[in-house]
Amino acid sequence: MIIASCTTHPGRVRSINEDTFFCDVEVGLFIVADGMGGHHAGEVASNLAVEAIRAFLARSHGGQEVTWPYGIDPTLSFDANRVLTAIRLANRRVFKVGENHEDYSGMGTTVAVGLFVDNRFVFSGVGDSRIYTYTDGELVQLTADDTWVAMMAEKGNMDSSVLASHPMRHVLTNVIGARDQIQCRVIERTLDKDITFLFTSDGLHDLLDSAHIADELGSGEEPAVVAQRLVDLALERGGHDNITALVVQYRP
Repeated sequence: MIIASCTTHPGRVRSINEDTFFCDVEVGLFIVADGMGGHHAGEVASNLAVEAIRAFLARSHGGQEVTWPYGIDPTLSFDANRVLTAIRLANRRVFKVGENHEDYSGMGTTVAVGLFVDNRFVFSGVGDSRIYTYTDGELVQLTADDTWVAMMAEKGNMDSSVLASHPMRHVLTNVIGARDQIQCRVIERTLDKDITFLFTSDGLHDLLDSAHIADELGSGEEPAVVAQRLVDLALERGGHDNITALVVQYRP
């Protein structure tokens, strides 16, 4: 059984909400995208990406005969290949629109995608939108940020205290729509216990530390209540960016 709810807010500074989400319990598909670019291009990019991902996953559901423009990765399951292809198609869609419209030049979007199929969870992240899990009192970040800071931290080139305040800490190294091809990692997990998932844009997790997020996810409240509380907390802490919290409670 899956129960889910999403709350999004433009924040206290920006007039436009460039975050886009998709939440469908029946299909088992959940997406959060955070767009970027001038002339409202971020809003366009995130909408294009979410729709492209949703559309391909709908077409390929149940093994229907569809075109696989990027081929099949034999190391991945059928559903993991669906998610990978959907993200690649979204990238191509955003890139082409940006290339053909001067006002949208350079636009892009992050994305966090999660697909539930029976007792499996297939997911991927591009950019710095995240997916967390909370179970048995432990909060875990499933996706890895595609940021300059994360890259430096992985290489061990700088102390974490320096990276936390570095002026390049928000620079993304991978986004949908920045180039004609994209690399991303799709991961699959088997689910055998009660788990709460959180899909979020950086407007939320930049302002809330792991302890605050864990407290809310572990409160036992319905997803709608938890999602609203998380957004409200981010707003209380400044709300300098668009904020999105999509909460999914999975029960075997």
